Amino acid sequence: MADPTSTPATIGELSVSTLLSTLNLVLDPQTYVFLTLPPSTTPPATLDYKMLFKESEGMTAIATQSSAIQHNLESTFPCRCITLNVHSSLEAVGFIAKIGERLTKLGIGVNPVSGYFHDHIFVPVGREQEVISALEELRDEARKQSLGEGE
Repeated sequence: MADPTSTPATIGELSVSTLLSTLNLVLDPQTYVFLTLPPSTTPPATLDYKMLFKESEGMTAIATQSSAIQHNLESTFPCRCITLNVHSSLEAVGFIAKIGERLTKLGIGVNPVSGYFHDHIFVPVGREQEVISALEELRDEARKQSLGEGE
């Protein structure tokens, strides 16, 4: 059994240039929404959610819009999830900042979530193709730079 106090080796990629140049984007077909449940409330067992996060004010859920409607739950921010399909380390510095910086230039708000294996960004419905194009452009720029063409 592993020692719970030991620090495991870093898992995933740390290099921002490698992360950007190998970026593969996967658009989830669902529309998601953000909702909150009061503290000490358990989400409905059949709620189709992508993430739950406990905060002092209540539990945040990112759930499919159809499931939120089915459960008559108030929600906000209809969005699409784009998985940044590279295995980024949880200790990587600057990767999400570069993504956010590029989307800021386009006036697109992004809500990032880091999972163990990948980062995911939730972007407003209707802007997902614009985001994908911008991030593919960022990836291509990083590839050129890694080949010495961007200098």
